[in-house]
Amino acid sequence: MEPDKPPILLVTGVSGSGKTTIGSLLAGRLGWEYAEADSFHPEANIEKMAAGHPLTDEDRWPWLDAIGAWIDAAGAKGRPGVVTSSALKRVYRDRLRAGRPQVRLIYLEADRDTVARRLTARSGHFFPPELLDTQFADLEPPADDEHPVRIPVEEDPLPIVEKLIRAEHLEAVEAAHDKEVQE
Repeated sequence: MEPDKPPILLVTGVSGSGKTTIGSLLAGRLGWEYAEADSFHPEANIEKMAAGHPLTDEDRWPWLDAIGAWIDAAGAKGRPGVVTSSALKRVYRDRLRAGRPQVRLIYLEADRDTVARRLTARSGHFFPPELLDTQFADLEPPADDEHPVRIPVEEDPLPIVEKLIRAEHLEAVEAAHDKEVQE
């Protein structure tokens, strides 16, 4: 990672794996910038999914590019950040990480039954549980050469966030600033 580029955590996994919950808790705990992938979807993508139709690669490219632009903007501000994205396929993750060595990949591992229960219990979200199988059909779990941090999501979100902070040696914005002042 380049020393002048603060880390950006890319929290990935299928819909319902807990990306929004984990990502927002992690960013809040650290005082880092946060962006939720769904906010980058064009309205046409949301309408398509809400109607029960899976997205194609062509639907996803502008969405992924918008997330990439957010990563670039956070880096330009000199702030660490957390952004979520299903990033189901290797090619999607490669696109988000291209030229961005500060991006660290966090993969939320979840089995189909756990995710199905979560999606069924979730209300007010445009992604219908009927599309779950398309998520798992498209899923290419990160390979070892992508250096992912794999986190099983069977437990409650707060312990997962604490494990991530410890495992990745993450610091709150204030702690990082205090450390710089002392040096």
